[in-house]
Amino acid sequence: MTPAPRILVFDSGVGGLSILDALKQRLGGCEFVYASDNAAFPYGVKSQAYLVERVDAVLKRLIKEVEPDIIVVACNTASTVVLPSIRDHFKAPVVGVVPAIKPAVALSRTGVIGLLATPGTVNRDYTQTLIKQFASDCEIVKVGSSRLVEIAEQALRGNSPDKSELGGILAPLFAADKLDTIVLACTHFPLIAQELKDASPRSVNWIDSGEAIARRVESLIAQNPVNQALSNKISTPALSTKAIFTKASDEINSLRGALLKFGCDNIAFCEDIALFEGLK
Repeated sequence: MTPAPRILVFDSGVGGLSILDALKQRLGGCEFVYASDNAAFPYGVKSQAYLVERVDAVLKRLIKEVEPDIIVVACNTASTVVLPSIRDHFKAPVVGVVPAIKPAVALSRTGVIGLLATPGTVNRDYTQTLIKQFASDCEIVKVGSSRLVEIAEQALRGNSPDKSELGGILAPLFAADKLDTIVLACTHFPLIAQELKDASPRSVNWIDSGEAIARRVESLIAQNPVNQALSNKISTPALSTKAIFTKASDEINSLRGALLKFGCDNIAFCEDIALFEGLK
């Protein structure tokens, strides 16, 4: 029997769970490993030089342990910085998550689009290139928020977001009267998508990268003759998912309920991840 393709989903925190969910909905027959570099969380405030070195080092260790068929870097910040570097080093296909500028342009009727991301993603050259390439005729209203990442992380731990605080973060976007589409350009943000909608003063289109990433991974699997048997497994229940953290923390215990909701019923703690000791 052909083994199910093994997909490594990597993020600095737990925002990548939104990508994991999209992948599982489309590719339920695959084997997933979710890895969080929580020892270096959050990535959004780190320098480019730090991220290139850090992500490369952590992924090398993860690949050795997990032996994935496909790697999904489920972090907009990391993807906009390190994709070229890690693709040069690893044999397995690497799929990055970048701001959904192109599909947002296709969806918008007014040409006024909000980009909600971390400060790092908002200011990266990669993001500016995407805007120039796909949205040169549009008005892009950019808001960078590290606080929203923290809010999403806490929401997974059972702490409901404050509606007025969310409204304050969103206010600069809705100051543009013709804005009709908002890109959630951080994988944490879809985790609180409903709360963001509820805090908005008017209805707009909301778009993220989850579905597009799932389609891309599916196409990569289909290109590999070894994995052609997957077509018979896609509708089967998802396999058990292992979650790996690069730092043991009491915070992980508060995430157990949320991790179980995403099918992560096998959690690796400190004794299992000693290989990350010494990483800066």
